[in-house]
Amino acid sequence: MDHILQVIQNKLICSICRNCFVDPITINCGHSFCRPCFNLNWLNRSVLAHCSECQEAIQEEDFKTNVTLKQIVLIVRKASLWQFLHSVGNECMIHMEAKQIFCEEQRSLLCTQCSTSQEHGAHRHGSAEEAAEQLREKLLEIMGFLWEKYCLNDRNLKVETATIRSWETYVISKGSAVRGVYKNLPSYFYLEKDYYLEKLTKEANMISGQLRDNGARMIEKRELLIEMYTEMKEMCHKPDVEMLLDFGNILFRGELLCIYTPQPLKPELTVESITWLIETFNFFKVNITLQHRSTPDHVFLQGDLINLRVGCGSQGAPYTSPLAECFYHWDAQTFTTGRHYWEIAVGDTCDWALGVSCNDWVQENVHLHKAFYLLGCAETDMHHKVFTTSPHLLQYVPRPTGRVGIFLDYEGRSVTFVNVAKRTLICRIDFCSFSSHLRPILCCSHF
Repeated sequence: MDHILQVIQNKLICSICRNCFVDPITINCGHSFCRPCFNLNWLNRSVLAHCSECQEAIQEEDFKTNVTLKQIVLIVRKASLWQFLHSVGNECMIHMEAKQIFCEEQRSLLCTQCSTSQEHGAHRHGSAEEAAEQLREKLLEIMGFLWEKYCLNDRNLKVETATIRSWETYVISKGSAVRGVYKNLPSYFYLEKDYYLEKLTKEANMISGQLRDNGARMIEKRELLIEMYTEMKEMCHKPDVEMLLDFGNILFRGELLCIYTPQPLKPELTVESITWLIETFNFFKVNITLQHRSTPDHVFLQGDLINLRVGCGSQGAPYTSPLAECFYHWDAQTFTTGRHYWEIAVGDTCDWALGVSCNDWVQENVHLHKAFYLLGCAETDMHHKVFTTSPHLLQYVPRPTGRVGIFLDYEGRSVTFVNVAKRTLICRIDFCSFSSHLRPILCCSHF
C-alpha cells in the first residue's frame, strides 16, 4: 500500500516546486503546474512565456483549475494523512489511542477521550482531515485575493511610472508655454511672469515628490504581496499535520494585506489667470463660419493612454463607431501668414478636439502624423484627460469648459489654447511644422 501511494504521489509532482500539486492548472501544451508556482514563475505576463517542460509558448493568461487532478491530489493527501494519524508515533501517551481530533484553540492533535476532557471540552474541535482541507482552501482563497491585488497594483505602478515620465515632460513644456505667452504681453508684466513661473516650479516639485512617494508605496506593496503569497504557497505545500500546527496568524496577515492598494495619483496644476491675456489676443480676433464636412477616418492618439475616436452622424447625432469620424470645420477660410485668434464653445462636455490642421497635407494624405495641432478632451474610466497632438502630451490642467480660445502665430510656429472665462493658459504647442494652408478644425461627439 505504501509503495502504491508513493508511486501515485510521484506522478502528482509540480516540476517547478517539486511538491505535490496545489490548485493545479493545465496549460495549453498539456503540462500541469501549481497555480501559485505558475503565477510566481511568470510574473511578467507582458513577456512571451514558454512552458518550462516543453518550451511551447503559453497562449493564455487565466487558466482554470484542473478539477479532476485536484480531486486526485486530495485523495492522495487524505491517504497520506490517514497513514500518519494511525502510525505508532501519533498515539496518545495517556489513552494509547490515535490522535485524530484537531483542537482549534490550542492547535494540537487530540485523541477522542482527551477532546472531551475538562481541559479541552469547551474548545472547538474537528477531524484533522476536515480541518486540513478547510485550511488549505482558505489559504488558496486568500491567495486568490492577494494575486488580484498584485495584478491591480502592478497595473497601477505602470500607470504611475508613465505619469511620472509624462509629468516631467509636461512641466518643462508648461514653463516654455508661459514664457511664450508673456512674450505677447507688454513688458511690464515681467513680474507677474516671474511669480507665475516660481509658483509653477514649487507646485510641480511638490507634485513630483508626491508621485515618486506614491510609486515607492506601490513598489513596497508589490514586495509585500509577493512575500505573503510565497509564504502562503509554502504553507499549502506542507504536510497536513505540519500545516495545521504551524499556520499561526498567516490568515489574518493575508487578509490584512488585501485591504488597501495604493491608487495612481491624478496630478493637476493650479491654474492662474493672466492679466490682459484675452484682451491681447482679441486684437487678432477673426470671424469664422462653422461648416460641416465629412472627412476620411483619422485617429488622434495620446501616447499609450488615449485612442480618441469621436464624431457626428450626417444629421448631427453623436456616435462612437470605430469606423469613421466626422469633423466640423471651417471650409471657407485658411491661413497662410500672420496671427489669428478665435473662440469655440465646448460647453460642459468631453470627447472633443480643436485647433488647426495642415490643409495641404490632409488633402494629399501625407504627413498625417503632424498634420493636426489640436487640444483634445476625452473621458476615460470615469475621469477626463486633456491632451495635445503633435506632440502627443497629457495636459495636467482642469477640464476646459465654456469657451476655448485658439491663438495661431503662423510665423512663430505656435498654437496657444486658453480658457476664455477663467482667463488662463491651457497649453501652447511650439515648433509646429505648418504646411502652406492652415484651417481651423473641430472634432466632436456632442453636437
